[in-house]
This record gives sequence, structure tokens and C-alpha cells, in this order.
Amino acid sequence: MPRHERLKTGSSTRASIAAAAARLMAEDGISDFHHAKKKAARQLGLPEHVAFPDNAEVEAELRAYRSLYQGEQHAEMLQAMRQTALELLELLHAFNPFLTGSVLDGTAGEHSHIDILLFADSAKEVEIFLLNRGVDVSHVEPRSDKVEAVLRIETDTVDANLVILPPHLERVSLKHRDGRPRERIRAAELADLLSE
Repeated sequence: MPRHERLKTGSSTRASIAAAAARLMAEDGISDFHHAKKKAARQLGLPEHVAFPDNAEVEAELRAYRSLYQGEQHAEMLQAMRQTALELLELLHAFNPFLTGSVLDGTAGEHSHIDILLFADSAKEVEIFLLNRGVDVSHVEPRSDKVEAVLRIETDTVDANLVILPPHLERVSLKHRDGRPRERIRAAELADLLSE
């Protein structure tokens, strides 16, 4: 097979996996990109060692899927999630919070969480702050050794993960697993986004 045909086949396979993974994430609530891509490849009957699309390709397909099939309903849900996120950012302002993740990038669905980065000397002080305000918290296993703790709280819309990092990491650009910089915004920027 000529090289240009192999490239074309490879890119169309990647696009097929990205589209199928996005559908699985939207319909089945899968939040792990690798798991969604692996399951999508299996459903498409592809071999185990096929080249997967990167997470950015899947995110683009997920946005397209939600826009096409979930349209106005998704827009309303995303608006409600972002409004809740703004309230949390304002509540937690003492811990220099940022909104990040799927609620910010627009790919969030009914199974998503609001992800907020907090910068504190200890997770205990955040937990005490919340408990003093009558907010129940549970602990979630952190996915990174940079993270001191992840506290999960319930809100009226969806649960929120409060990812607590040491203060010295506030100015560090955090990255996704695939190396892309992780977007994050403060309350004022989120308020502007909500008013658009």
C-alpha cells in the first residue's frame, strides 16, 4: 500500500475512533478518554494496537456531537453548571480558585463534575472552611502526586471536585495527560462568559 494511502487510512481510522469515543462519552457518561477510545476501537472491530486519536480530537467530536444531538438542552445544562461553578468560586475565593475541566471547555454532560482548583496550605483548612458553612464533603482519590487532596461536594446541579494544590503551584501551568495546557479561569472571567 502506498504511503499516502496508509496515512489517509490512519487518519480516517483516528477520526472514526474519535467520533465513536465522543458518542460513548456523551451517551454513556464515560469520563476517561483512554477508556472511551479503547471501547470505541473495540466496537469498530479495530485491532488492539491501533493508533488512537489524541484527547483534543475527541473533545472536538464531543462538542460537535453535543451541539448536533443535544443542542439547546446541553446549552441550558452547561449554563446551569457554570452558574453553580461561579457560586463556588465566589464562596471559595480565599483559596484562589480556578474553574477548569469540562464545564469550562463546554464538553460537560449530565455525568460530569465541576472541577475547581484550589491553592491552600492544607486540605484540612479547606475542609474545615466548608464544614463550618454546613457543606458536607467526601474524599476522592487524587490522580496526581502534585494534588494534596480532592474533596467532592454536592450541589443542586452536579457534584463538584475541589482539587487542592499547594500555593506554590498556583502560577504553574498545569497540563492534560496528553501535554496540552489545562485551561482555567477565575470568577470574573466566568461571570463574563456567563453574560455572553
